Amino acid sequence: MTLTMLIDGSRQTQELQDGLYVIGRGEGCRIRLDSPEVSERHAILSLRGGVATIEDLHSSNGTVVNGEAIERQVALTPSMVVQIGPVMMRVDSSSPAVASDDLVAPKDECDAAADGRTVAPQPSMGRDGSIAPQDEGNAADTAVYTEIKRQIQRELLRRLDIKQMTLSGIDQSGMEETAREKISEIVGETIENGRLPDEIDPDILERDVFNEAMRLGPLEDLLEDDSVSEIMVNGPEKIYVERHGRLELSPHQFTDDASVMAIIERIVSPLGRRIDESQPYVDARLADGSRVNAIIPPLSLSGPTITIRKFSKEALGVEDFIRFGTWNQAAADFMRLCVHERKNIIVAGGTGSGKTTLLNLLSGFIPERERIVTIEDAAELKLQQPHVVRLESRPANIEGRGAVTIRDLVRNALRMRPDRIIVGECRGGEALDMLQAMNTGHDGSLTTVHANSPRDVVSRLETMVLMCGMELPSKAIRDQIASAVDIIIHEARLSDGSRKVMAISEVTGMEGAQIVMQDIFVFEQTGIDAKGRIVGRFKPTGLVPSFFDSLAARGIHADPRMFQT
Repeated sequence: MTLTMLIDGSRQTQELQDGLYVIGRGEGCRIRLDSPEVSERHAILSLRGGVATIEDLHSSNGTVVNGEAIERQVALTPSMVVQIGPVMMRVDSSSPAVASDDLVAPKDECDAAADGRTVAPQPSMGRDGSIAPQDEGNAADTAVYTEIKRQIQRELLRRLDIKQMTLSGIDQSGMEETAREKISEIVGETIENGRLPDEIDPDILERDVFNEAMRLGPLEDLLEDDSVSEIMVNGPEKIYVERHGRLELSPHQFTDDASVMAIIERIVSPLGRRIDESQPYVDARLADGSRVNAIIPPLSLSGPTITIRKFSKEALGVEDFIRFGTWNQAAADFMRLCVHERKNIIVAGGTGSGKTTLLNLLSGFIPERERIVTIEDAAELKLQQPHVVRLESRPANIEGRGAVTIRDLVRNALRMRPDRIIVGECRGGEALDMLQAMNTGHDGSLTTVHANSPRDVVSRLETMVLMCGMELPSKAIRDQIASAVDIIIHEARLSDGSRKVMAISEVTGMEGAQIVMQDIFVFEQTGIDAKGRIVGRFKPTGLVPSFFDSLAARGIHADPRMFQT
């Protein structure tokens, strides 16, 4: 990445590699700014995989980004101007140099900068802004750093009585402020006693200890990184992430198994859920809606394991799906028509194919005047309509009682006067209740199903209906499916990591004992490019939905050209 600084009217440009850079006027800072308006340790600049973030270190004069003082970590784009004291700077991953005139006047528009590159460790930077030669001894040994962090955490637990603070009525912000003071005090004592190696930055150490003690530890940076779509913790020493559909090992680590367990407890406790030897796995969610699964020993032989499926901070729209190549404009217009016309829709696909994201997009087509009831295991959907009732299932308590299943909630939702029922995922006996709801006046309902093709959805629904304990004949079950389900969307994650809608199919009825379906849109793969990416096109098959002719009679005018090949 390119760092451009404007100091006393002169422009200085340097190339930086991935890593953490402490900015300040202190001797140990990698980017040193010799000015009385700059604190000893003013801010931390983080460069990872083409993404730059900056965080203020409680400096005296603050850190300003685009004219506003920041209070927490902020992701930087090439158009953002950072001001620290009299120095203005900009980080750019796309071009080797930035004009000095651009540094003076920050722009309003921002461009995303995330290319997922893996770069060698960072160099040191001298007082005058020049990069010093890389010294292998500057990188702290991981084992030494981990051991020092573990010792500080133990001392923090000894000095910080969280239970007593809770009983005293101290809120979370008060606890965090006290923890910061104690950590700074312990690190200061460690430095005075000569027990902190010179290559370990105390500010970074304080931040890591604080995150692990009060927040989500090394996961904090990964959750802030927009290029990371999934986080997989395989014990304390191995944290894998998915970037752009590819898995890679992260340099982040936990201190030990106890640290991972503490993070899991911190996630599940606010939701009223538990995890222990009697209940060694749990589903949960983060504050932003990201899905979390945790499983611990004795079931997990690799130690405490966490899997986090992140969701975009901003809901994806139709244009985003078109830009990603998930589908095209004609398919989007057709699905908008189907939702508006209250067609019952099932989104199918494998694990990680993007079913919930697509379901969230489809729910955005529902008119605002309608009452929507959502039912999920862990609340993930982010509906924008004003009249939404969100229901979430509940596991059994420690005595094995009090469980409320998805099926219980579907039955209860029928008494709540819903215009639409949205079930996050059908995976059991609730499929029968969902089909009955679709057949008894709750048109326009949506749900997701794990299946490998539109035809496989029918088999999966048959199996799930039988799981409810009612021995119904296959013909009766298929009659229910054929009369309830109108549209099936099949989505898949391909070998290059991309997610695409493979088919949009209409259920047209029954012929004998078989359900008849027709594909309206399909994805046709034509090859693989030089970078290993799937090449193909999403196209109509030329078949027109059976309900299309009836639209004109209801005063709805739709363009039939969307179905032309």
